[in-house]
Amino acid sequence: MWQKLLNIIRNKHFLSLASNGIMAVLAVVTVGILYRFMKPAEIGVWFFFMSVFILLDTFRTGFLQTALIKFYAGASKERATTVVGSTWYLGLIVTAISFAITIPALLALPYIADAGTKIVIQWFSVTFLVTLPLVIAHWVLQAEQRFDGILYLRVINQGSFLLYILALIWMDQITIQNLMIANVLGVVTTVAYIIYKRWLHLATLKKRTRECVQEIFHFGKYSVGTTISANLLRSSDTFIINYLLGPAAVAVYNIPQRLMEIIEIPLRSFIATGMPALSAAYNENNQAEVAKLLKKYAGILTVILIPVAAVALGLADIGVRLLGGEQYVSSEAANLFRIFMIFAIFFPIDRFMGITLDVIHQPRLNFIKVVIMLVINIAGDFAGIYLLQNLYGVAVASIPTFLFGVLFGYICVKKYVRLHFFDFFTTGYREIYTWIQNRRK
Repeated sequence: MWQKLLNIIRNKHFLSLASNGIMAVLAVVTVGILYRFMKPAEIGVWFFFMSVFILLDTFRTGFLQTALIKFYAGASKERATTVVGSTWYLGLIVTAISFAITIPALLALPYIADAGTKIVIQWFSVTFLVTLPLVIAHWVLQAEQRFDGILYLRVINQGSFLLYILALIWMDQITIQNLMIANVLGVVTTVAYIIYKRWLHLATLKKRTRECVQEIFHFGKYSVGTTISANLLRSSDTFIINYLLGPAAVAVYNIPQRLMEIIEIPLRSFIATGMPALSAAYNENNQAEVAKLLKKYAGILTVILIPVAAVALGLADIGVRLLGGEQYVSSEAANLFRIFMIFAIFFPIDRFMGITLDVIHQPRLNFIKVVIMLVINIAGDFAGIYLLQNLYGVAVASIPTFLFGVLFGYICVKKYVRLHFFDFFTTGYREIYTWIQNRRK
């Protein structure tokens, strides 16, 4: 029994899921503490800074993460070293650009009235620089499928930040400037652990090659476009609702979006484990394994989501009451969540076919797919709100958006990988049934 439990804990899927789950809990605890001990104006500045940082960091992540994992996983040791060194080189260039923009902006600080803009100018590049070793170590660990290491990094980073916040509260020094210092110190503490574990990989910088830098750059120019477009796809609804229906409608729409985390957390966990496995199979020129892994990962999640969606349809009102309170129970929030859960069944197939396009060196097709989905979603939002004059128009518009993504991705992937659409369902059922039978032995 204990051996089985130990095997489950060591399983890479469990470690990835635990990593995302623990981070979600620590983030909620941290935000709850900040709300209770900081002034509303200062907490608003903090969230503004984090929104800007995450948005701009999307460029670095989209540009480098997928490329590093795609070219690193399954490669020879020499090739892997070259890939990491080339990624470090490009990462330093991107960081230098941020300093080139923000340093001159420091001269304009006396003339800027907005507190959020001032904090971004003062702290963005410093935070961007200290997080570079952290993100590269994270990407390499993901490529090596070392999800235990990723778990440690995330817990140390978020945990130390939380401890620094508690120390500031104890000293009665919880200000926005001190919070920014605590954020940087949390990252520095994690980087110290990275250096101790020899995960820094900075020495690989001298192993970079011009050819590898160009290869990562040309791949990254499409993957960054895909990442930014995907983020816009998720946020475009909010912008359009705010403009056409007002902030109160945004508050209602945000509730089912938050509830969708029950899908997003396991989905992100499977993607984190699936991408390096798919990349390794492709780099080893094993097309059959690529097809097998695609059907396995997407299929298992799809089959699992079917009963989850069925339960969510019945418990939607309870979820809305727990998250938003009684005042939102009579709103559209519960029905919106039900609509989202119906087509969320196809999320795993859509995401994994997108990842597969990147892995098989077709990032341009994945970029085209996401851009067209974004266009369909925006047009559908405007049309839906015009026709229905409520949030249901936005929810209904999401259905053709994701159906197109699934269809387009399937047609593109099928040109390079042998599969049939219903293979996702049969493979997923078979994998789950086999796993259950093995657990009973």
